[in-house]
Amino acid sequence: MDQEYFELEEKFQKADRLINEGKISEGASALQEILEDAPDFGKAHNHLGWLYETKFKNYAKAEEHYRLSLKFTPTYPAIYYNYAYLLSALRKFDELEALLNAAIKVPGINYATIYNEYGIMRELQGNFTDAIYYYKLYIQNNFDNKGIDTATESIKRCERKMEIL
Repeated sequence: MDQEYFELEEKFQKADRLINEGKISEGASALQEILEDAPDFGKAHNHLGWLYETKFKNYAKAEEHYRLSLKFTPTYPAIYYNYAYLLSALRKFDELEALLNAAIKVPGINYATIYNEYGIMRELQGNFTDAIYYYKLYIQNNFDNKGIDTATESIKRCERKMEIL
């Protein structure tokens, strides 16, 4: 069992390298091959979802693969970030909130990233007070000065929107 998993991981790392080298179709094909052998390999579904979302602009296929990734690998943090970005872009806020609520319980998740996504969601919904609350949680859980500066600007933007609207 372990040997099969290691071989799948090796194939997955190769596919990931191809994608990082800009060999998108080769990387996608390598991921498809993995899924032919192991349809429950969630990491491959996540990467295919990301490719469909960001490179092919096929959001339905992206969402399909993200859902499969969540089903098969619910402890893989990357799926929560990627799927959250898609749901936010599509303004599927009910699904996004459920995803973020699940994400915050995943071991190894980056809390700052999740709180930022909560903030963005609330801001898009026009709930600026809640957005500010989540941007402050983002700051509290962030150790990067640039990220903290970005969150500070997000708070100022929300305050400004509250004044205008």
